[in-house]
Amino acid sequence: MEFIDRVLKCNDCGADFVFTAGEQLFFRDKQFKNDPKHCKQCKAKRVRGGPRLRSETRTTCSECSEETTVPFRPTQGRPVLCRSCFQRQAQKPVASPIPSGPPEPIPELG
Repeated sequence: MEFIDRVLKCNDCGADFVFTAGEQLFFRDKQFKNDPKHCKQCKAKRVRGGPRLRSETRTTCSECSEETTVPFRPTQGRPVLCRSCFQRQAQKPVASPIPSGPPEPIPELG
């Protein structure tokens, strides 16, 4: 099968980029099923860890009832805390599930 250069559109910046015959051959050899979605510049930004947009959700704190924003979409039945309540809760000591004191003796089989 012979490959020819193809022009694709970047999903991030909308620029056209060339998907070369050599790149197509590489994709086929690696058994990649999908064409690339990003130009080389946008792919490099992703690899470097460029700024990612986080969606903020407005909600009410379950503890103090203050209006706040959180970087995730809250689910029903789970409490959502504002920053100050979350930090206050993180400072509370956690109860240890391991009992203290000497271990109980193991009964001997007789």
